[in-house]
Amino acid sequence: MNQIIEEKINAEVIAVYPDKVKISVDDLDDFQIAEEKLKVGSYLRIADNDNAVLIAVIENFMIEVPTVLDNIVKKKYIIEAAPLGIIRGEKFERGGDTLTIPPKEVLPAREEEIKSIFEHSISKQKQFCFSVLSTNHNISVPVDGNKFFSKHIAIVGSTGSGKSHTVAKIIQTAIKEKESDFSGLNNTHIIIFDIHSEYKSAFPDANLIDINNLILPYWMLNSDELMELFIDTEANDHRQRSVLKEAIVNNRKMHFQGADEDKKKIHFDSPFFFDVNEILTYISNRNNEKKDKDNSIPYQNAKNEIKTFDVNDANDLFLENVKYTGSSASGTNNGGLINFIDRLENKINDKRLEFLFGKKSKEITFEKTLEQLISYSDEKRNVTIIDLSGIPFDILSITVSLISRILFEYGYYYKKIRSMSDAGQKMNNDVPLLLVYEEAHKYVPKSELAKYRASRESIERIAKEGRKYGISLLLASQRPSEISETIFSQCNNFVALRLTNPNDQNYVKKLLPDTMGNLIDKMPALKAGEGLLIGDSVVIPSVVQVLPCELEPSSNDIPYFEVWKEQWKDLDIASIKKEWMKK
Repeated sequence: MNQIIEEKINAEVIAVYPDKVKISVDDLDDFQIAEEKLKVGSYLRIADNDNAVLIAVIENFMIEVPTVLDNIVKKKYIIEAAPLGIIRGEKFERGGDTLTIPPKEVLPAREEEIKSIFEHSISKQKQFCFSVLSTNHNISVPVDGNKFFSKHIAIVGSTGSGKSHTVAKIIQTAIKEKESDFSGLNNTHIIIFDIHSEYKSAFPDANLIDINNLILPYWMLNSDELMELFIDTEANDHRQRSVLKEAIVNNRKMHFQGADEDKKKIHFDSPFFFDVNEILTYISNRNNEKKDKDNSIPYQNAKNEIKTFDVNDANDLFLENVKYTGSSASGTNNGGLINFIDRLENKINDKRLEFLFGKKSKEITFEKTLEQLISYSDEKRNVTIIDLSGIPFDILSITVSLISRILFEYGYYYKKIRSMSDAGQKMNNDVPLLLVYEEAHKYVPKSELAKYRASRESIERIAKEGRKYGISLLLASQRPSEISETIFSQCNNFVALRLTNPNDQNYVKKLLPDTMGNLIDKMPALKAGEGLLIGDSVVIPSVVQVLPCELEPSSNDIPYFEVWKEQWKDLDIASIKKEWMKK
């Protein structure tokens, strides 16, 4: 690789900057090599006096003002290239600021040199490949699979740029990788939050969870999620908050089957069962309470016993409506919870929320919940697709938050158990998860609105802490500028496909951990499936072409004009109504 090539080529370095090299070329046709026509994104090799070779990527071409000598017009071509790294011997080192001055020769990098950089810099066991160089499809561009999946991934691109295909290709490749020739599934565990029902065509064998079979235990919602779900958070009603907390804590204690000492420790966020219908009964009773002349709240329970309300002993209020014997509503809730009760009733009785408040949600155990989410039920699967397309938008954030939090806490406690069982040694999670958030800007935006608070906080926690517990993220979005900066800035690996919106372009440029000089400006002109592959897992930042999927996600645009030219099609509106009314 370091042998001196004797062929005389009229190209020379005329300037060296910290972030680029300027090269003068007399004749571009002579400068090019057989394997490849030079273009923006092509690689150059620049040798110096210390027998090191700088690999640089071409950013742009320029033509100097032509000169006339003996009636012959002479053009001078100027190439600006961004240094990527130095080859010394067989070793490639990132960075190009150690090149000695002046450099000796400039040549187009040959195919075998570029292949060698990618193949020798990452061990075979760690190589994970889903793309090839955009300028030369014969050169595969592997990434370090450990660094790629463990350090969060962002895939961004406008509509039609190939974003969904890139996500699908990465996952399809991952579930096929095996360390040895064994039958059955490998240990890949990927959960896709599919907001547009795109991925079931790409993964027909996946564990598909949608509105028809999703079962989530509402009693595992935390305090923030419960508040957001049941209370008009914009109204900031402290009375509603206080009564809801009181009702849920007491109801958890009432249904708790453990020791009294453990029961005393139950609080608002404890992951123990409570009956949401009993909560409604309790709050309805609290809404109607009346005081007597001694300022107490006496009532008659179902056994016709007269009692005085005590917040720590109020189980009667959960079971059925009680009859108050006081004479004055002054100083009590006095009907002030009626809007709260209406909101609670609407949520519980909404057929669209059957997956969260139905009978099965009361019966499902923690074990079954986790089994369905990570495909550890009877039929084990590498990929779980959570189809969110049928989830009402006003509860989407809470649904994503609950699932994300359950998966994060699985990682936390599983690692803790492994460490405890191995004499206190720190043991990594050997069943790590990749959580794929398609159209991530829909539920983790920068917005401070209360309706996004739950999912944003859950996913931000995963972004900041998840890697320690074997939970990593893949964010896919066509509007990266709208994603929470806390989450996006935690990503260490990027596939930046075509982006046409200036705000999105600037946002991505600002957060990218690597730079490719002016090549970043190519984002608006990239072809479908072409993107900038940048990050900790990549040997050198590269413009790549993502390889085709085996099975494609159903994200293609509808060919309107072709479909419109076809014969009139009848609609079964009755079937549409039947499906519609299921909500």
